[in-house]
Amino acid sequence: MSYALSFPVPATGSLDQYIHSVNRMPMLSEQQEVELATRLRDEGDVDAARQMVMSHLRVVVSIARGYLGYGLPHADLIQEGNIGLMKAVKRFDPTRGVRLVSFAMHWIKAEIHEYVLKNWRLVKVATTKAQRKLFFNLRSMKLDSSTLNPTEVDEIAAKLGVKPEEVVEMETRLGGRDVPLEGGSDDDDERFAPIAYLPDPHAEPSTVLEQTQLAQLQDSGLRDALANLDERSRMIVQRRWLNEGDSATLHELAAEYGVSAERIRQIEAKAMQKMRTMLAEVA
Repeated sequence: MSYALSFPVPATGSLDQYIHSVNRMPMLSEQQEVELATRLRDEGDVDAARQMVMSHLRVVVSIARGYLGYGLPHADLIQEGNIGLMKAVKRFDPTRGVRLVSFAMHWIKAEIHEYVLKNWRLVKVATTKAQRKLFFNLRSMKLDSSTLNPTEVDEIAAKLGVKPEEVVEMETRLGGRDVPLEGGSDDDDERFAPIAYLPDPHAEPSTVLEQTQLAQLQDSGLRDALANLDERSRMIVQRRWLNEGDSATLHELAAEYGVSAERIRQIEAKAMQKMRTMLAEVA
């Protein structure tokens, strides 16, 4: 069973009108709620689902209002909450003896939480269960805007069942802000952007010298390794791997040397292993 409902929330200009409209919708009685939920469960009645959702839109508005402190649009918070409400209606079981409003609050908050976490910052501030709990409770538990002292940290950690260091870390995250890595369009923004202060590992003199010396050693080591092969093995390796754009196949070399392709492969493998050993000693 599935159903599709859409309750678009108006833009900011008409948001007050939307809120006024949903607040005027009558709430369902317990008997009406059970009857509608039973129709939805047994018959897939979309109109029953619509009535259940419409009567609880005011609940979403009320819950969404509690998340305005995160600086996100009220209309977007309501829209996400409406998605949670529709999920709750779809999963509501009228035989459990629980009112829909109580059951739906979890689903509404879950959708709003997910939206806040994804959109509050470019960089995620809460990924673990403990971090999410801190994110949505720490601000309200602080007595003022000042930094928490050790005693307050321990008290909050004990109440939420998390580690004190996690409380300190989340307070730091909440107090920070996103900074563009590459700055803005202004020349000064680019000059003083964080990326301008990141070290370039390839520009470090000692690193450049080390890479140059290693390349020289590997080049000379390759020549020495080839020189230590017998003539046939050396020619097979050169023809197979060192002739750019004109590599010979196993069958071509087999025909040239009068042996099988498998024999050429064995000679090549043995020669390559010998060269790898010599190059490893050089590195």
